[in-house]
Amino acid sequence: MVLILLVLAFGIGSINGVHGEVSSSTLTKISRINKEGPYLGIVVPNSFEMNPLLQSGSFVADQKLPYLDFSGNANPQLQIGDVTIPQYWAHTGLWNWQRYGQGPEDELALESNGDYTRKIGYLKFSDYNNGTNCNNKSSDNLLNNVWYQPEEIFPVNGIPEQRQHAFWIPVNKHYFAIAERLQGLKLGGCVNGTCLPRNPMVVRVQRGVSSNTFVDNSAYREFLNSKFNATAIDMETAAVALICHQQKTPFIAIRALSDLAGGGSAISNEAAIFGSLAAQNSVDVLLNFISLLSS
Repeated sequence: MVLILLVLAFGIGSINGVHGEVSSSTLTKISRINKEGPYLGIVVPNSFEMNPLLQSGSFVADQKLPYLDFSGNANPQLQIGDVTIPQYWAHTGLWNWQRYGQGPEDELALESNGDYTRKIGYLKFSDYNNGTNCNNKSSDNLLNNVWYQPEEIFPVNGIPEQRQHAFWIPVNKHYFAIAERLQGLKLGGCVNGTCLPRNPMVVRVQRGVSSNTFVDNSAYREFLNSKFNATAIDMETAAVALICHQQKTPFIAIRALSDLAGGGSAISNEAAIFGSLAAQNSVDVLLNFISLLSS
């Protein structure tokens, strides 16, 4: 999973009143850092993506405050090593699981209270039964349907304790416009003499989705692509997107593709061979994006 999120970070230290799992000493350091900001924050989830960044020569650690510490593909038209920049992100892991025997015309539990909705759409499990296509009829499945739900958020400038709902979170318009200038960037396409069928490219796409599920299933990949027009599939970005949306902080996500989720690509051992290439490509795009921001 390759993730690089660019977040303009303002006022992180404003949460001093609620420590949670964050120690007071850490909050003190955050407040000190913010006084010297604003900054461009880079969120990297693991060492596969962190190492190319640290080794790029463009990263310099603060000696007093050291720094702390790829994405599946749902679009068969793209390949590993391509770098995608979605315009919208959604968390697709929040469901209302409908009672067996009920269908799309039946109200969901607690829907009348405004807690749940049928506006986003649903996944019908019986559509994926073995033998579903026999006689063009779908047999029943006790798992029935799950309906995708928006997240509840409480915007920093909203009315206290008055929730809002959010599903598709847009990246910053200015950042997305700048990203268009990255689409001709030359990226690496070979690892130790083994090359991809074509040179990887930077592509702005419409949507990416996240959930706390590692998607290695071609049927669900195809569903996410056809239902939501999703390209990048990961486990991290939507969480950052929702927090940025709630805090009114601009962000953009740069996602290098690690494989065709669930398999089916003509390229064998995709991630095993080209995972490091995908990570390096994401870092190259990141550094070029930062250069464009400062120009």
